[in-house]
Amino acid sequence: MVGFESYVVVHNIAKRHNVGTLARSATAFGVTELILVGRRDFNAFGSHGSASHVRFRHFHSLIEARNYLKDEKDCDICGVEIADGASAVNEHPFKRSTAFLLGNEGSGLSAKEYEICDFFVYIPQYGCGTASLNVTVAASIVLHHFGVWGGFSERVRDGSKFIVADRPLRQGKRNICAGTEESIVEERKLRKESAKNGFFDEDGNGNSSSELLNGLFLNE
Repeated sequence: MVGFESYVVVHNIAKRHNVGTLARSATAFGVTELILVGRRDFNAFGSHGSASHVRFRHFHSLIEARNYLKDEKDCDICGVEIADGASAVNEHPFKRSTAFLLGNEGSGLSAKEYEICDFFVYIPQYGCGTASLNVTVAASIVLHHFGVWGGFSERVRDGSKFIVADRPLRQGKRNICAGTEESIVEERKLRKESAKNGFFDEDGNGNSSSELLNGLFLNE
């Protein structure tokens, strides 16, 4: 039995189809949970049905997600960013179960996202034609390296494909990350306050979080 677990934290990603593709990578590389921060509804485009094979969990804020991962799951939180002091992912600088936080496609990790990370990894590049990788490509590479380090068991193959498990029974509405009654009430309260007072990104730069999240999630 594998003694380590991996998690992916989805926050502030701008391109709405990337969540579905992240779910596909998460399923392929044995991620335990994909954690949504912000709205609970999401766009599964690009998952090719794999979103039903990975557990989703929802939190309203990065601090709530951090407390869950640190206190309940005993995880390190790893920022995937080309940052000063970051280790190359192929060096496998992991110590325990790890949650991976990936930055926005354009601006990278925000100041608030930096604050909750225990360490950082980057993906070495060897060509001269691009400054960075697409967020879903970066996630796939990092999750694969963690699986290798953690000794995850390779999935059984059938010819040129890996065997896909039977699709689990759907729990709740399609493309909705289930939440408790209390969390749903709180979410509705926050939305009303957002509509009344305006809602700004946690990094204080004046970018509307509702705009950033609408780029990520489906409108209700």
